[in-house]
Amino acid sequence: MKTLYLDCGMGAAGDMLTAALLELMPDSDAYLKKLNDLGIPDVTFVSERSVKCGITGTHMKVSVAGTEEGEEMFDPSHDHEHDHGHDHEHDHGHEHDHGHEHDHGHEHDHDHGHDHDHGHDHDHEGHHHHHHSSMADIRHIVEEHMHLPKAVVEDVMHVYSLIAEAESTVHGVPVTEIHFHEVGTMDAIADIAAVCLLMREIAPEQVVVSPVHVGYGKVRCAHGILPVPAPATAYILRDIPIYGGRVEGELCTPTGAALLKHFATRFGDMPVMRVNSVGYGMGKKDFPVANCVRAMLGETEDETDSVVELSCNVDDMTGEEVGFATEQLFAGGAREVYTVPIEMKKSRPGILLRVICSPEDREKMIRLIYRYTTTIGVREAVMKRYILEREIGFVHTVHGDVRVKTSVGYGVKRRKYEYEDLARIAREQGLSLEQVREIVREADPDAE
Repeated sequence: MKTLYLDCGMGAAGDMLTAALLELMPDSDAYLKKLNDLGIPDVTFVSERSVKCGITGTHMKVSVAGTEEGEEMFDPSHDHEHDHGHDHEHDHGHEHDHGHEHDHGHEHDHDHGHDHDHGHDHDHEGHHHHHHSSMADIRHIVEEHMHLPKAVVEDVMHVYSLIAEAESTVHGVPVTEIHFHEVGTMDAIADIAAVCLLMREIAPEQVVVSPVHVGYGKVRCAHGILPVPAPATAYILRDIPIYGGRVEGELCTPTGAALLKHFATRFGDMPVMRVNSVGYGMGKKDFPVANCVRAMLGETEDETDSVVELSCNVDDMTGEEVGFATEQLFAGGAREVYTVPIEMKKSRPGILLRVICSPEDREKMIRLIYRYTTTIGVREAVMKRYILEREIGFVHTVHGDVRVKTSVGYGVKRRKYEYEDLARIAREQGLSLEQVREIVREADPDAE
């Protein structure tokens, strides 16, 4: 299985991810030209060689109208400031220009060194006033001004929605009131679009991401002194393994966190894999540890695991009792429960009950079988399964989101829309299931 492993031992930022993925491309110069031809207003990508702790990699410099991200806005007297905020306006009328350039999508990232400087501070005291962009403005830029495939557009907008949701929650305002600083918007779109396009180009069947190093300490921003990870980053990284480590500073930006969350199949240790290529995406600052994201592309074995099959024969239960027992076994965590009609002693009709479960649930399932059936004996068989790697995503339609399960491995790839979501739309709109499937297929950028 084609596998991409991202080592985020020094966090993650949009420019670092772009640089690491660019190094995996067979012709990085040609692909850099492709990035510069995307049509992002006033944005230029420049890749530079960078050495951290003796390791040579790539630093991706993104310039907006000739100014490198953060440069214009950065006040060197505030080395750690990074204006967290994106800007949103509150009812009370005063504009919070939090320059978040952090991103909000972005990464000024790591680029500014992890500490994130992020470099911005702008607006800090109101020095540079720029226009702001809403989610609708960003969608307009991405759809109308950039030369991107539909699937990449949807990736970009989903990443932005993760950031906007985090900002909305942290600042207590609706997503519709979240605005991104104009200068920050352009380099953020550049970072996000570049990573999304590179991921589609590399097309891994699975993306495994290491636990994310977020750093420790505090950062000063327009809101005051905040803990690391910054609130928006912490929100995005919910349910994801993270750690503080011993490096002081902000190592993971909201943009980096959102990109990892969007593309990761799972988070964990590096799998056993045959690595074909390695890319290093460098941050700007120097630390005792190499300040980089490392991307490793290669092949892993297709997935296998073990399951336990528990079975028993019964001939003295009613259909209702068997149905109730099945419900309880599923509720208890069984992966599969089914019955087969059989003939028992003295030609009595009976049923064979089979329960498939994980090895760690064996004891629990046996207890449930004895509790809800009349059997006096349970048989066990340990089996090896060959499974496809599965991932749940969403397709956005005019009638709401529809879950889609993508399964890959052993040379095949399958996509299946969740029946319950299709049925809900069919009932609400008075359509047939096939009509709903067609609507979803048209909205699905990955439909085959």
